[in-house]
Amino acid sequence: MDGARVIAFLYARVSTGEQDTGMQLRELLEYAQRRSWQTEVFTDSISGAKDRRPGLDQMMALVRKRKCDIVLVYRFDRFARSTRQLVNALAEFDVLGVQFVSLHEAIDTTSPAGRMVFHIFAAVAEFERELIRERVRSGVAHARSQGKRLGRPRVDADREKIASWRASGASLRTIARKLGISHASVVRALKPAVMVPPETPVTKSSESDTLKTTGFPQKTDPLGAGSE
Repeated sequence: MDGARVIAFLYARVSTGEQDTGMQLRELLEYAQRRSWQTEVFTDSISGAKDRRPGLDQMMALVRKRKCDIVLVYRFDRFARSTRQLVNALAEFDVLGVQFVSLHEAIDTTSPAGRMVFHIFAAVAEFERELIRERVRSGVAHARSQGKRLGRPRVDADREKIASWRASGASLRTIARKLGISHASVVRALKPAVMVPPETPVTKSSESDTLKTTGFPQKTDPLGAGSE
């Protein structure tokens, strides 16, 4: 991996504006120079707990475009704010074909031994994803067992207003926009309610009515309750 054509992105970070990235950059640049790498520097003066870091975000955007061969950092904690972020970043680097070097943890994936780091972290990332999926499945199953309805609650739409606007020629999307509801909610509101008529019990009067109308007595089930 050594050579003039190798491009390394160097990342350094300090927590406050009062601190200086100079010490980190000096060691990173010396290391890259010894290996004859071309370098591009990215820095942040911000807490590692922050989700957004301008320097890191800019570097990662270029890494995803495969603008470098190697990412070189001072230490893990200068680069990633959590173990999960580190694991995910290394898994992404592996997919992109970008190598990773952490100066003070002596991690160097450009070497055969260092390549094992990618495989270990990829396995950890997959294990963590599977744990999350299992927790989600268990949570859904538990919620259903408690009779809870999952998903977004159904919107109660004004059926009369929707029917009136529809009759006047308004489109479904226009109605949905006016009421602030989804297109599907408008369609459901326009569907007629299905009414199931109650069963009418057979009485003596209904039997006599049948006899008067047809001239024949109402048929009974030969396998009914009175049959042996």
